Amino acid sequence: MNSPPDNPPTAEHARHAVSDADLLTRHLGGDPQAFSEIVRRHRDRMWAVALRTLGDPDEAADAVQDAFVSAYRKASSFRGEAAVTTWLHRIVVNACLDRMRRKSVRPVADDELIEAAEREVPAADQAGEREVSLEVTAALKLLPPDQRAALVLVDMMGYAVDDAAAVLNVPPGTVKSRCARGRAKLAPILSHLRNRSELTRVSSGKGAVLRDG
Repeated sequence: MNSPPDNPPTAEHARHAVSDADLLTRHLGGDPQAFSEIVRRHRDRMWAVALRTLGDPDEAADAVQDAFVSAYRKASSFRGEAAVTTWLHRIVVNACLDRMRRKSVRPVADDELIEAAEREVPAADQAGEREVSLEVTAALKLLPPDQRAALVLVDMMGYAVDDAAAVLNVPPGTVKSRCARGRAKLAPILSHLRNRSELTRVSSGKGAVLRDG
């Protein structure tokens, strides 16, 4: 008789073994837990994208909620031409752009924004980075929505240009152009931060990739 495995798979491991695309298929088939698992996997990164794009925690929370509701209702529109994460990012970014175009976002609430935006920053580093994060966020608000969205994905979240292009549903050259124009506008505003190491840590999520779970 075979011995039981030393480390039998747990329910948590079993959930992670199912891809995002499979979960979406299960959702369409009536599985009441499938979409909740997709939300659990991706809500933190979607929240980060929305927060950095909008610069306002309340607006970001509303945008993410709207985006997930839209994704839930329009799951059948997913054709598998891109990763589920790319599809979700596109919906979140569009929700943010819609909000930016409809109305101006209220000024940043310092403590609320920093607490949300820097959850993963060690406490010892937070004092110096709070000031930088506020300045970067305020400067981003001066950009047109399309340039801001491109810079958030590429420079702040660390996505490759091709991945950002897939999210924004534009050619890679357009992403490069929007980033270049946005950086040119931000350069004189943030020039005093150029030699501060905090700027890189606050504004960049290097190595981020879009992949299914």
